[in-house]
Amino acid sequence: MKAASTTIVSTTPNLIIPKAYNKDFSLETAIAHLVSVDPRFAELVEMHPCEMFSEHNLELPVDPFESLGSSIISQQISGAAANSIKRKFLALFNEEFDDAKRQDGDGDQPNMQRFPTPSEVLQKDVATLRAVGFSQRKSEYMLDLASKFHTGEINPHDFVTLPDEEIIELLTKVRGLGVWSAEMFLLFALKRQDVFSTGDLGIQRSMALWYGKNIELARGKKGKFKYMSEAEMIEKSDLYRPYRSLFTWYMWRAGDVILAIDGGVK
Repeated sequence: MKAASTTIVSTTPNLIIPKAYNKDFSLETAIAHLVSVDPRFAELVEMHPCEMFSEHNLELPVDPFESLGSSIISQQISGAAANSIKRKFLALFNEEFDDAKRQDGDGDQPNMQRFPTPSEVLQKDVATLRAVGFSQRKSEYMLDLASKFHTGEINPHDFVTLPDEEIIELLTKVRGLGVWSAEMFLLFALKRQDVFSTGDLGIQRSMALWYGKNIELARGKKGKFKYMSEAEMIEKSDLYRPYRSLFTWYMWRAGDVILAIDGGVK
């Protein structure tokens, strides 16, 4: 018997990003800017088209609570482990939903695994969250996030107008969300166009490769910027303003391409 497919449906208020929010962004213009600074991007873009910043994806609704909650779940564990914990977490809130669906005669439809609202999460305690795989700290982080959404300390619709720096400041008040997590939210959820994260180790390493540095020299080194200094990262990335988000996305791709060409640099 074929297992039923699962779709996640959020019941939290979606943040619908209006077209005006991204009215000044053109993927073609952004790519042209990258290529004008460094012609090597032309080949990279051809190899890896960026659907993330396509017109269609820029208009998709965003659920900030789900996005940030999922970020907490996935911190410092493998993708498989994160998916397992998230499935169990969602199951805590879907039993009544599935029962209602069966009563409506929709029992043969795919299981709709809705993401809980902040108020629903607050009805669970640390012990309940730990029972589905959360650590003690992650349980506390999730409850703190839910509390800040529930009380309005974080209003998702403010994300449409707040500057990047203020969103980072707001989100880092949540336990368990640091600057990197806030930057990834700006980039992948809100799709802000000028996000650059010096604290991302993958970006550091890829930039070092892209600019011809011998990353073997970093082997055994410790510290946050062992591949490339923060000052140099900022200096080089500033050339790509106001499209550093696209530059960031292509740096992740560039690292993979360079490693493949070089036969796997360790």
